Amino acid sequence: MLKIHNTLLRDKQVFAPIEPGFVRMYVCGMTVYDYCHLGHARVLVVFDMVARWLRASGYKVIYVRNITDIDDKIIRRAQENGEFIQALTDRYIAYMHEDAAALGVLKPDHEPRATQHVAAMQRLIAALERNGYAYVAANRDVCYSVRKFEGYGRLSGKSLEDLRAGERVDIVEGKHDPLDFVLWKHAKEGEPAEAKWDSPWGSGRPGWHIECSAMSSELLGPHFDIHGGGQDLQFPHHENEIAQSEGAHGCRFVNYWMHNGFVRVDDEKMSKSLGNFFTIREVLKQYDAEVVRFFILRAHYRSPLNYSDAHLDDARGALTRLYTALKGVIPEAAIVDWSEPHAAKFREAMNDDFNTPEAIATLFELANEVNRSQSARAAGQLKALAAVLGLLDRDPVAFLQGAPAAGGQPDVAAIEARIAARVAAKMAKNYAEADRIRTELLDEGIVLEDKPGGATEWRRA
Repeated sequence: MLKIHNTLLRDKQVFAPIEPGFVRMYVCGMTVYDYCHLGHARVLVVFDMVARWLRASGYKVIYVRNITDIDDKIIRRAQENGEFIQALTDRYIAYMHEDAAALGVLKPDHEPRATQHVAAMQRLIAALERNGYAYVAANRDVCYSVRKFEGYGRLSGKSLEDLRAGERVDIVEGKHDPLDFVLWKHAKEGEPAEAKWDSPWGSGRPGWHIECSAMSSELLGPHFDIHGGGQDLQFPHHENEIAQSEGAHGCRFVNYWMHNGFVRVDDEKMSKSLGNFFTIREVLKQYDAEVVRFFILRAHYRSPLNYSDAHLDDARGALTRLYTALKGVIPEAAIVDWSEPHAAKFREAMNDDFNTPEAIATLFELANEVNRSQSARAAGQLKALAAVLGLLDRDPVAFLQGAPAAGGQPDVAAIEARIAARVAAKMAKNYAEADRIRTELLDEGIVLEDKPGGATEWRRA
C-alpha cells in the first residue's frame, strides 16, 4: 500500500487516487531561458522515478510537466541577445530535452507550453473575476485578492500576519492589498509584440502563477491526484495555484502535494542568484549521466542533496560495484518476481513515500548474492528492480570501460594500445616497463585485470 508524504497535511497518507487504478500527476517544469542546472535535474529525475513506480505498481498514469516559455527573464534575455523570444525558448527547450534524455528521464505524457494556453488562462481569470477574487488594479494589472480566499497559506504554513510582515510580498501600485498577486500583466512600452496578447483587460501577458492553474485543469481537470515540484515552489507559486484554481472552480484542487528537497553546495541552496549553481551539461562533462541519476536517487527525494565531487565520486564507485556484479553473468529475463524476498523488500521501501535509499540498499544485497552465487536468476532480479529506477540498463562491460573520468570520456583505442604495449613488454620480460604502464593507467583511473590465459581486461576505478 503506497504512502505519500503530503505537504498539505505534513504527514504520510495512504495513496488513494480519485479514480481507482488511474493517476493524474502535474509537475512544475522549467522556465527556459538558460541551461538546466542540477536543481532542475533533481526535479526531472525525482518525478520520473515517481511516475515509473506508479506504473510499475499497476496504475495508468497521465503525467504532465509544463514549460514556462514567457516571463520577464525570458523577455529580458531575448532582448539582450537581440533575438526573437521563440528562437530563444525553442533552443533551450531542445537543450533541456537533451539533458533529460541523458539522465534517463522518460518523456511526460504532456508537455504544455504556457504560450499555447493563454486563452485558457484568460478564461480562468474571467472566472475569478466573476467569483469576486480578481480585480483590475490602478496600474491596469489584474490582481488576485488574497484575503478573500479562505485558508490562504495552509500549504506553506504561513499566516496572513506573517506574510503582511513583508516576506516575499511585491508592493505594486494600485493593489488593494500588498499580499495580492498579479494574474494578468498589462503590456508595457518597449516590450516585443510576441510578448503580448489581446484580452478583455487590454493587451498584456499572463502572470506566472496562473499558467500552471490553467494548464493543469485543461489537461487533468479541475481536481486531480498529485502535484509536484521543487521545495522552493511551495510558496508563493503553489500556494497561489491553490487560491486561483479553487477560487475559479469551486472544488478541491489537488489531493497530494509533493516537494523535493533543495540541492545544496557548501550548506547553501544551489541557485543562480548565489552564483553557486552547476549546469547539467557541466556536470556531465565530468561524470557519466547514469552516475548523476544514481547520485540523485540515492538520497530520499525530500531530503537535502549535498553536491560535491566527493559525493559524485562515491556514487560512481557504488554504481560500478553494481555493474561489476553483473559482469560475466548472463541474467535471466529481467522481469520482477514480486514474491521474491528482495523484490518484496524493494516494494516495501518504494511504497514508503518512494524511499529510494532503502530500495537501492536492496539492490546491493542482490548484487552481493550475485557475487557469491553467480546466479542468473538473482542477476535478472537485480536488473529488473534497477530498471524500475531507470538504472543498470547498459552492458556491464560497456559501462565499466566507458564511464567518463574527470576529463570526460576515456580514449578506448589509446587505452587498448597501451595494454598491448604492456603485453609486449611482459613478453620481452621488461617487467619494469609493464609495471610502469599499469601504474600510469591506474593513475588515470583505469584498472587492469589479468585473466587466466594471458588476456587483460580493464575498467574504470
